Amino acid sequence: MSSSPVLVILGPTASGKSELACRVAIETGGEIISADSRQVYRGMDIGTAKPSRQMRESVKHHFIDEKEIGEPFSSGDFATDALKRIENLSARGVPAIVAGGSTLYLEGLLKGFADLPEADPEIRARLRHELEHMGAASLYRRLAELDPEQARTLDPTKTQRLIRSLEIIEISGSTVTALQQATGAGRTGPEYLVIGLDMPRDLLYERIDLRTAEMIREGLVEEARRLYGKYRSRICEGSVNALLTVGYRELFDWFKGYGELETAVSLIAQHTRNYAKRQLTFFKNRLNVEWVAPPLSETGIAELTEKLCRRIS
Repeated sequence: MSSSPVLVILGPTASGKSELACRVAIETGGEIISADSRQVYRGMDIGTAKPSRQMRESVKHHFIDEKEIGEPFSSGDFATDALKRIENLSARGVPAIVAGGSTLYLEGLLKGFADLPEADPEIRARLRHELEHMGAASLYRRLAELDPEQARTLDPTKTQRLIRSLEIIEISGSTVTALQQATGAGRTGPEYLVIGLDMPRDLLYERIDLRTAEMIREGLVEEARRLYGKYRSRICEGSVNALLTVGYRELFDWFKGYGELETAVSLIAQHTRNYAKRQLTFFKNRLNVEWVAPPLSETGIAELTEKLCRRIS
């Protein structure tokens, strides 16, 4: 395998990862490994901010439009497959540039996964009973006391990881954070240069609001309506994780008759800001990242691209 490090560009949503990665890939003749758990699905285009057609024609992107909605594809699947592709590219002398913001995808690739205990049906059944009778907020507060770092990376409304986190604590007597931090010692694999794009929070939130408005202009409502028509029963059941994604779930609620479109759009922006905050918390607490200010001008993009190209050459 090449001794050059594999460049990883991560950061919160709307921070400019895709454009920077594409520029580096063009300059180096590389290919992009997309670390985005939603862009892998066909039919989810505008709401997942997939790279433009022009970007994808300029540079080969892996893990975009490779799965049908509902087809299983876990963070473990990604980590295993992405490593194989990185090694294959390296053997051919082609740089791989990893770009994305899906926290578990990136952690699995960079660090591997902790050896977590198997599920305990009795404990899980009791936690589900508590969820039904006490509510998600109560269980989230419990996790926040026991494993605050893990809690800050979770969406309190998505209860699957919440229950699993509490289950692990009961079974092992240790937290997910502690188990994951102990993982990776002696692990072999490529060297990674992990660059994180970080910007002032108010500027990031402004970019998120602008991108939300742009998605609506580009046809997000129509895209969500097509998905709702095709997967309505599964959406109502909440049985497909990909369809619980911010940007779609708020519009699905509007289609069901809850609130107004204006409210749904406002919630998309708000929930995206919340997601960006959780991403940053995860990256800063769980991964070893070299943080840089995202370039906000053509000159800045060109300068950062040149610096990164030198570091992986």
